[in-house]
Amino acid sequence: MKDLIRSIISASVSVKEQILRDEQMVADMERAVGMIVTAIQAGKRLWFCGNGGSAADAQHLAAEFSGRFYTDRRALPAEALHCNSSYLTAVANDYGYDVVYARLVEGITGEGDVLIGLSTSGNSVNIVKAFEAARARKVHTIGLTGATGGTMKQWSDILFNVPSSDTPRIQESHIMIGHILCQLAEEGIFRT
Repeated sequence: MKDLIRSIISASVSVKEQILRDEQMVADMERAVGMIVTAIQAGKRLWFCGNGGSAADAQHLAAEFSGRFYTDRRALPAEALHCNSSYLTAVANDYGYDVVYARLVEGITGEGDVLIGLSTSGNSVNIVKAFEAARARKVHTIGLTGATGGTMKQWSDILFNVPSSDTPRIQESHIMIGHILCQLAEEGIFRT
């Protein structure tokens, strides 16, 4: 069992080392931070969406922005779109689960906001439709996916396609990328 534990840890480290060596991904993190800082300084909002474990990660990252990360500072306008269970179940029942996020994007986002979507496959229909709606509303999109980027690739202004097809390794890297974006955005906004 110890060998298996070491193998799992090694696989996680390997994915992160590939990200570390990927100059484009590092440059995209810098671009994403700039996009987030510019949006917040202009009075815009951050929105997050995902399914299952990725929904939990979306909520986690929204909380890092709206609560605090490293510094005591004012709350930043960030929210995970799935947190209203009455809305989610009503729209899923009345219209279908594929549009639960797109309808919120249409209803509550504004031009210049940033939508961050997490999908390990990059093919989650409800997130793809949310990104389509975001483009129509001139909302910036940041996609976090697995290796191929899936369908989200064509709808993401910035795409972080983690070099793995293993869901747990992808999700671990999504949280790492999200924490980097939060830390650097916090520093950029509050000049700590």
